[in-house]
Amino acid sequence: MTKYYQGHYTPRNPEKYIGDPTKIFFRSSWETKFMAFCDNNPSILAWNSEECIIPYICGTDNRPHRYFIDFVIKYKTNSGEVKTAIVEIKPAAQTEQPKQPKRNTQKAQLRYINECKTYIKNQSKWKAATQYAKDRGVEFIILTENQLGIK
Repeated sequence: MTKYYQGHYTPRNPEKYIGDPTKIFFRSSWETKFMAFCDNNPSILAWNSEECIIPYICGTDNRPHRYFIDFVIKYKTNSGEVKTAIVEIKPAAQTEQPKQPKRNTQKAQLRYINECKTYIKNQSKWKAATQYAKDRGVEFIILTENQLGIK
């Protein structure tokens, strides 16, 4: 059974958090790492977690759903420009189309089907997030363990 790393994050700089800083919840160690980065980096002017909700139609069931974006950040670039980005934290494997398993076992096929469903769901979310960001003149960024310096 997989044990998930979840809990509440207490910011050192609560004035930077957009929302109630006593109700910041993380769902992974990767999110915790990014929260600490946002909290402690002077270039990050403001941030929040799971407070931006984007409606989308999922390609797996063609029904409407709500996408809770992991983070919204407002930051200052090296040139001094202030920008806003919506940020999703995901494993790199979930950003790539799954590959057909080499072994044709029931377990391998079920895993492949689940990976395909996850990929389609993520693509549906990211299409909606890309349009949402474009409509508002902000960036949409997907960060994986590679950008977070994990693994």
